Amino acid sequence: MSTNTLKIGSILPEFNLRATDDNHYSSESFPDKKAVLVLFSCNHCPYVRAYEKRIIELADKYKGELIILAINSNDAGAYPEDSFEKMKERAKEQNFNFIYCRDEDQTVAKKFDATHTPEFFLFNEKRVLVYHGKMDDNWQDALSVKTRYLETALIELLRGETVSAPETYSIGCTIKWKNK
Repeated sequence: MSTNTLKIGSILPEFNLRATDDNHYSSESFPDKKAVLVLFSCNHCPYVRAYEKRIIELADKYKGELIILAINSNDAGAYPEDSFEKMKERAKEQNFNFIYCRDEDQTVAKKFDATHTPEFFLFNEKRVLVYHGKMDDNWQDALSVKTRYLETALIELLRGETVSAPETYSIGCTIKWKNK
C-alpha cells in the first residue's frame, strides 16, 4: 500500500459512504461545521477499542463545532467482525455519538492513503487538512495521557491558530486490504 499519506494542506477527498444509521454521508455533508475529523477505524482492533470512549468524549465536548466520521475500510471477508452488520452492533453497544461508515471497496482509504486503525485526519472549515496522526501519547491508559495531540490541534484550529504539531506517527493495527 502507498506510503504517500495525504499531506498537510490537502483538501478533504471526496467520498459518499453508508453509515450504521443507514444514511449516506459525503465529504460535503456538514458545511456548517468548523472542523471535520475523519478517522479510519474498525471493530476488532485493540487500539481502536481502547480509544472509543475518548472519541465519544471528544464528540460530546466539541459537538457544536466538530463532526466525526469513523470509516471502516477493512476486508470484512477476511475479518467478519468488521462487516457492516457487526459495525451496526458495535455502534449500538458502545453508544457511538459519531458517524460510523463502511468503505466496502476500500477506495476512500486509498484516497487518504490511510494505513492504520485508528488514524486521524482533521480538516478545518475550508476542508484543508491541518492535522494527521494519532490521538494522544498513551493508547492503553486514558488516565496516563500526557499529550493530547489531536485535541490540541482541534483547539488551535478552533481558535484560528496554526496547528503547532500538524503530524504525529499513527499507531494501531494496519488496514486489512482485500487481495486483488
